[in-house]
Amino acid sequence: MSDENQKEADKPKEDAKTEAPVQQSSAPAGGGDRDHRGGGPGSRKLDRARSILGEGRGDREEEEDIFEKVVFINRCAKVVKGGRRFSFSALVVTGDKEGKVGFGFGKALEVSECIKKASEASRKNMLPVNIGPNTIPHPVIGRHGGGRVLLQPASPGTGLIAGGGVRAVVEAAGIKDVLAKSMGSNNHANVVKATLDALHQLRTKEEIYSARGKKVESKKAL
Repeated sequence: MSDENQKEADKPKEDAKTEAPVQQSSAPAGGGDRDHRGGGPGSRKLDRARSILGEGRGDREEEEDIFEKVVFINRCAKVVKGGRRFSFSALVVTGDKEGKVGFGFGKALEVSECIKKASEASRKNMLPVNIGPNTIPHPVIGRHGGGRVLLQPASPGTGLIAGGGVRAVVEAAGIKDVLAKSMGSNNHANVVKATLDALHQLRTKEEIYSARGKKVESKKAL
């Protein structure tokens, strides 16, 4: 009887010895899986940081493809009891230099904030225009308010003969050779809008022929 009691007493010790390695091996495995799956709070923060960095890198790549130019920044002063309060407004022109261009207007108490608002607005207002490989198809006059802008085609190598808001718009649209003249108001907003109106009036030869019900004849080799 003493031998049987001794064997029964030794069985729990043997079971404990066999279970101990299993418990020790399971703890590291669970921890390793948790780190691998990213379930901890630290790993979630790292994933969030990586996503933010990835989004920022994508935004920078998009910004490299888009041309932006600040045409004018205006400062307004409001006189109050304690002194003067300043606010700023910005006019920004944006384009991809491949036939899409737009403008935006933003107001804020800081210069950087108003430029940011104007830039976002100009990206939303980008519209396609009909331009040739280097210049515009035909002469055109754009009007808006008191502003009048004349655009004429130019031969290759002429460059952008324009200034101010007109130059910013045609450069953002991707035009390389053009002759421009502002013949009306000097207000920056009206000049930019008149230039955009002129670009939106441009038509290609195919569009004009189709509107007249004619077909474009293919040029025969001599």
